[in-house]
Amino acid sequence: MMRLGTNCCCKDKISSSVTKCTELDPALSLELEKIIETISAPKKGLLACDESPASLEQRFQEIGIDNTESTRRAYREMLLSADKSQFSQYISGVILHHETIHQRTSEDVEFVEFLRRRNIIAGVKVDRGLVRLFGTEDEKTTQGLDNLQENCVRYKKEGCHFAKWRCVFSISERCPSHLAMITNANVLARFASICQSARMVPIVEPEILSNGKYGIDQALQVHEEMLSILFRALNEYHVYLEGMVLKPAMVLSGIKNAIKCTPQIVAEYTLRALRRTVPAAVPAIFFLSGGQTDEEAVLNLNAINACDNKKPWRLSFCYGRALQNMAMKIWKNNSENVDKAQAMFLKRAQLCSEASLGELQVEENNLCIRSN
Repeated sequence: MMRLGTNCCCKDKISSSVTKCTELDPALSLELEKIIETISAPKKGLLACDESPASLEQRFQEIGIDNTESTRRAYREMLLSADKSQFSQYISGVILHHETIHQRTSEDVEFVEFLRRRNIIAGVKVDRGLVRLFGTEDEKTTQGLDNLQENCVRYKKEGCHFAKWRCVFSISERCPSHLAMITNANVLARFASICQSARMVPIVEPEILSNGKYGIDQALQVHEEMLSILFRALNEYHVYLEGMVLKPAMVLSGIKNAIKCTPQIVAEYTLRALRRTVPAAVPAIFFLSGGQTDEEAVLNLNAINACDNKKPWRLSFCYGRALQNMAMKIWKNNSENVDKAQAMFLKRAQLCSEASLGELQVEENNLCIRSN
């Protein structure tokens, strides 16, 4: 496995100055490509472990535990300390929340360093959450650009090699508006440009929310328009496409739509949207699992990779709940449940790993079984 060593050349360069947006020196492109080569290795994907304290509140309430800093730290340690050989076999990188960057394991090791010792690359969520986009029907944009450059420089020094930024789009009769798509595309492009200047790989996440009754044809139309606008903006901001990762939703019908599409239909529509809009220069696409059950997220990913259509990108997963849900319910902040919870987490990671190659065997009732 390719590994970013402690003597990584970027650490010295980042302390002096950032790269101008119109420049692309060989050291920068090589650094970005090396990071992407590592996190997009075959059979591996990313673990999204970047939930904010507020996001974890409801999930912890559902299993009857308190949402405290120590509980969140213990939960993340439970996940990240799962068997090293299996963890690194299925997971190449972990997206952390700002809080976790400065937390330590029970053995007093910072989580970023803990991951490095396990041959896992650390990344970080850098956006500061959603705010209302005035002039629209309660559509959203994302804040956090003001101090982004200095934050990225600091995170790079602290050992993070990629960063994620999320914008969301809703589908209804009048949404997403052109204003929302243009605004959020520019926000994502500014993020990516700044992130690359700090020698970090940007994970660009334009999430189309699954709330609503819309059908898959309408979803396809929105995906194509949104991605077209996004890549136009990325080019205008001189983003190095070979040095970024796209994290989109799959093309799905709304969760309130009575017609549920098969994994094969989801794969067909998703690949159609990507082929029409995403340049082949983009090296990797990591899907999010929003709007899907744990099982659907695996089955749909498997169908996408099993499809015979040409795919110039590495297609894998960047899942949060689809990897964590069942493990969290087993764990319940009880030390006696750690081994069982970790085993469940690794089982989910293995299924996602096999799905990233399209190698899952699927029973007639569309349940996942192991490929070997």
